Amino acid sequence: MLTDGSRLRVGVIGLGKMGVMHACLLNTFPHVTVAALCDKGTLMRKIAKKAFPNAIITGEIGRFADLDLDAVCVATPIPVHYQIIKEVYGRGIAPNVFAEKTLTSSFRQSLELCALAENSGVNMVGYMKRFAVTFNKAKELLNEHVLGDLVSFEGYAFSSDFSEVPKGSKISEARGGVIEDLGSHVVDLAVWIFGDLTVESATANYRCTPRSEDDVTFYVNGLDGLQGKFEVSWRKSGYRMPEFGLTVHGTMGALHVNDDELRLELSQSPPTRWYRHDMDDNVRFLLGGPEYYRETMHFFNSIASGAHTISDFRSALKVDFLLEQVREKCR
Repeated sequence: MLTDGSRLRVGVIGLGKMGVMHACLLNTFPHVTVAALCDKGTLMRKIAKKAFPNAIITGEIGRFADLDLDAVCVATPIPVHYQIIKEVYGRGIAPNVFAEKTLTSSFRQSLELCALAENSGVNMVGYMKRFAVTFNKAKELLNEHVLGDLVSFEGYAFSSDFSEVPKGSKISEARGGVIEDLGSHVVDLAVWIFGDLTVESATANYRCTPRSEDDVTFYVNGLDGLQGKFEVSWRKSGYRMPEFGLTVHGTMGALHVNDDELRLELSQSPPTRWYRHDMDDNVRFLLGGPEYYRETMHFFNSIASGAHTISDFRSALKVDFLLEQVREKCR
């Protein structure tokens, strides 16, 4: 973080669950001032004023333009990311931008934002699973080629968010569809670990509404003959909290990893397990999960050093490109 005593002035756009969490986390960082908060909802602005009495509270993003902000956090629903981030850059509201995943709802829009961000400061998309200890350990082991040559993998992202929602309900539309909202995390993990992937085939179920897919299965191809399968659903019973996982098969064994544990099964050897709580999964302030604190720390350390983040817009563009392929195959 900054060591010269200066403070970074930050604004948060969108005060839903993620926006409130980011604002509260930012408020714990000694070199950050939460200078402004923006939300369309009158009730949320009233609540924010009580929680952040010294911040500018507004319903209009344009109000941010004269506040000399160093960074902006965009935590609105995915379908409006594009227009908001475009306005942030277009009006010079802040040079450094953090956006919750996905970057936008389309590859074309994300590509345009990448171009806008080229000559600005640091940018980042909130793929927080890159900061989870179990998935970092899995990547470390795979980089050491403990499985030999990789053959195949299966990835999943499940939740029960809409398991009881009746057919025809439009409640899920605001979240942009399951592959963006939930599946993007496990797709990002796969791209981060395995490199570029191309979609071979995909199927989707639109149970709630034709404008928002609810269950998606798709198959991908990677480098050196690697084959993969993804299953994504927010109608899966028994997943009160979202869960993400990967199983990787190689010529020398298999690796299984999710949010809570990692299991390595090598040929001719007993299995080895690592549990999240035994992997130094501690942070200075816990809210929502340790990975959220780590990604926030990484973003502001990158601003201080002028370095690229590990999940910048260009990196996130690969996820949006793959999701675009999935949508095309589903059609």
